[in-house]
Amino acid sequence: MNAQEIRNAYIQFFKDRQHEIISRAPLLLKDDPTTLFTGSGMQPLLPYLLGEPHPGGQRLADSQTCLRAQDIEDVGDNRHTTFFEMLGNWSMGDYFKEQQIRWFFEFLTDVVGLDANKIYVTAFIGDEAHGIPRDDEAANIWQKVFEEKGIEAKVVEIGSQKAGSTRGINPGERIFFYDDNENWWSRGGGLDKTPIGDPCGPDSEVFYDFGPQNHDASYGKAHPASDSGQFMEIGNQVFMQYRRLDDGSFEPLEKKNVDFGGGLERIAAARLDSPDVFKISLMWPIIEKLQELSGKKYESHTESMRVIADHLRAATFLAVDGCLPSNKQQGYVMRRLIRRAMVKAFNLGVEQNFMQEIVPVVADLYHDDFPEVAEKREEIVTILIKEEKAFRQTLRKGLQMFDKLVASRNIGSENKDESGDFKAMSGEMLFTLYDTYGFPTELAHEEAAMRGLAVEPLAQSVFEEKMAEQRARSQTAAKGTFKGGLGGQDLIHKKYHTATHLMYQALRDVLGDHVVQHGSNITEERLRFDFSHPEKVTREQLDEVEHIVNEQIAKDLKISFAEYPTAVAREEKHALGQFGDRYGDTVKVYKMIADGEDTPFSFEICGGPHVDHTLELFEDGKKFKILKEESSSAGIRRIKAVLV
Repeated sequence: MNAQEIRNAYIQFFKDRQHEIISRAPLLLKDDPTTLFTGSGMQPLLPYLLGEPHPGGQRLADSQTCLRAQDIEDVGDNRHTTFFEMLGNWSMGDYFKEQQIRWFFEFLTDVVGLDANKIYVTAFIGDEAHGIPRDDEAANIWQKVFEEKGIEAKVVEIGSQKAGSTRGINPGERIFFYDDNENWWSRGGGLDKTPIGDPCGPDSEVFYDFGPQNHDASYGKAHPASDSGQFMEIGNQVFMQYRRLDDGSFEPLEKKNVDFGGGLERIAAARLDSPDVFKISLMWPIIEKLQELSGKKYESHTESMRVIADHLRAATFLAVDGCLPSNKQQGYVMRRLIRRAMVKAFNLGVEQNFMQEIVPVVADLYHDDFPEVAEKREEIVTILIKEEKAFRQTLRKGLQMFDKLVASRNIGSENKDESGDFKAMSGEMLFTLYDTYGFPTELAHEEAAMRGLAVEPLAQSVFEEKMAEQRARSQTAAKGTFKGGLGGQDLIHKKYHTATHLMYQALRDVLGDHVVQHGSNITEERLRFDFSHPEKVTREQLDEVEHIVNEQIAKDLKISFAEYPTAVAREEKHALGQFGDRYGDTVKVYKMIADGEDTPFSFEICGGPHVDHTLELFEDGKKFKILKEESSSAGIRRIKAVLV
């Protein structure tokens, strides 16, 4: 069973168990200003896990594409990827531990065909200080399902990951209790970091044993939660059964939730009994194409081929979901992924027609199961080829500057050491090439070697200290845009989100119905809104938009939402939406309406969140103010506005 078959079997498995199959969310969540990308299967569903009813009911399942840019430097080993699919199923106050554990075990063993003897599991050890008991309920269920397969499943307390590396595991042990660093879920992390008022609870992780031959002894003794290579996590079952109170204690929830996420690529690797996720059917065809183009073998150029395969899958889906390479935020990550892949391709000797050869292979792997990939196939290829051409120009300029910098070292005896040889490249030179010309440092090292030019021993560390300063400046500049965490529930974000809806309708009232949203971005300091309009908006028109928005805020419009079938919302109800957005079978439509009026001022498809009444935007004497109007791209204008 290959990865595509596992995905489809999973969807059918839970469909047969009365789950509503929901569409994947895009990698860019426009209604969550606190994070760059969709990084987990549960992220788009967080409002529903926090108590909001889902239109699909209490049982949901999907396969969610995810991107974790923080893992970019780890790509190259046999298990880390920036892009991955998360198989997910959820119970919103319906079934709980017994059904979840049994179903996932049944899926792994009876459907996928994994050897039950190679499956190991973990559970929460409990915390007496916080009044949380050991999760014996989960452990007992696991013991029963293993026993039904004729497998002894001894239970053992490990505690911390460090303790596990010292102790290891003994024969017959299969269920392991760990502390809250390993087996507790909350939005903040461990027990003490659980936000007040939030649901939270223990989790039970499932691991596949690839055998002691894959264990790296530098990690200590093997145990499931170790990163030594022998065990790989393939799924995590979160049991939301508590809520943290104002005094820091925890109380049981009346309605309990299940949040399950399983890595498709990792389950497929387990099915192959190979810890190398790049050998699965969603990766290996890319590797095969790279071997064909380069004339080199995967075994001898493993890291480069892994990076290319991962990064171009990620870039392809970013393009599908409307992202374009740029020097800011999501676009910057996309550009970095593409350029890192190209540098690795250079290392393989692939210097021509790279994207047009590889991207269609990636698209072929997904177009049957994700129609949007098939629909945007040509657009994806065009976007990535354009970025490839731009980077090749960058490399040419970088090489020219490299030669100039090298040549400058040949002037005068002061540039030679005592033996008469030319001095080595410095960290400052590496940084100049990178920062000014975008020239990758690894290529700079290679070019230096080809010219017989040494690199100072401390050059790379000096380069990394420049880079560290640059990152610190960037993080300071971005403060208030992405604070981490999930949900976007901050009051100021809600206010700006509401103001954006009001301004959208006001722009249509002033400029005409041709105005359609083409994107937005909200921070703690301002809102930014892109929309279609053929010419500059005059100051008089902007003043009129301002007046309308402030007038509607002053009416204290009541804000509420309703669920509609997508076709009804768009075609019958005429709800506004964003250009190019994909929607599932049902959507939320928010309306903003004054008391005593029949027609809402704003009626727009949106995931939320918003304030309850518009007058909240005027707290502390604030008013809505448009700061700037400018061109964003051909036929698209951009407005920046604030509440001051």
